[in-house]
Amino acid sequence: MTDFKSQEFRHALGAFTTGVTIVTTRDADGEAVGVTANSFNSVSLDPPLVLWSIAKTARSLGAFAHSGHWTVHVLSAEQEALSDRFARRGEDKFAGLETETGSNGCPLLTGCAARFQCRTSFEYDGGDHLILVGEVVAFDREDKAPLVFHGGRYALATRKGGESPAADEPHSFSEDFLGYLVGRAHYQFLGALRGELEEQGLTDPEFFALSTLLQRGAQSQDALDELMRHSGFLPQFAPLTRLAARHLLEVQTVDGAPGYALTASGRAVVVRLVAVAKAREADLVEKLGQWDARVLKNLLKQMIALTDSGAIKVWHPQDGRAA
Repeated sequence: MTDFKSQEFRHALGAFTTGVTIVTTRDADGEAVGVTANSFNSVSLDPPLVLWSIAKTARSLGAFAHSGHWTVHVLSAEQEALSDRFARRGEDKFAGLETETGSNGCPLLTGCAARFQCRTSFEYDGGDHLILVGEVVAFDREDKAPLVFHGGRYALATRKGGESPAADEPHSFSEDFLGYLVGRAHYQFLGALRGELEEQGLTDPEFFALSTLLQRGAQSQDALDELMRHSGFLPQFAPLTRLAARHLLEVQTVDGAPGYALTASGRAVVVRLVAVAKAREADLVEKLGQWDARVLKNLLKQMIALTDSGAIKVWHPQDGRAA
């Protein structure tokens, strides 16, 4: 027997990225059974064969070994919670779930990237697992980003486009610079909104203030300062004063402190602007595809979290100084 440290072996196996599946069947009493598994793999196109493996210690081993039928659900990126649910022991995993019944009699989960309904063709001993090979009798798929597992964690997959650029010299500053890409993407994305902002006589900070109040309702001055901190503009220097003068905002007392709320006119203006922004987003998502759009949003959220140092310098528009 090879002298491997099991934990190190597990970590090495984690370098191989897999999808995440839930496999379902019915036990001898007809009760629904399901487990989360990432051991799924294709075997043959003709005949259409797939395989997966289940731990011999699993409570559901007997059901899968003797049912003769099972269905593999390739989970979408939105189904992380469902994966966790079927990975746990000792609960009714199907409680409250919307399910269908497949042609093979097994429960069918909804919202998956793909589903393969199978009948068992072969079973093999695989050490501490039982390997099940099944013939696919029916399948379906949707254009959804798949849930991915890598290094012991969930992940998102994205399609690689074009050739990887050569590594920059340490002193170079090129169009592959992350700050340039994020900044240019921001300005190009909001390009369709610029004309609307100019027509309404609004600046970027003013639009941000209006949209924040639309989303969150009336806010105190201090709360608005905190919400706008990452933008680099302090709202008390101009935007809120100008918006109030135009009767787009009104001064209110919020939680015992001075604050602002949208007027009816302000709400009408910002609703129109947000509609333009959402239409721009919908157009971009359609071009990117739901798959890559979700990955992009996830990466941007990570970037925001990693760069939020809490010490962003604030730009004072009157005198051009930073504090």
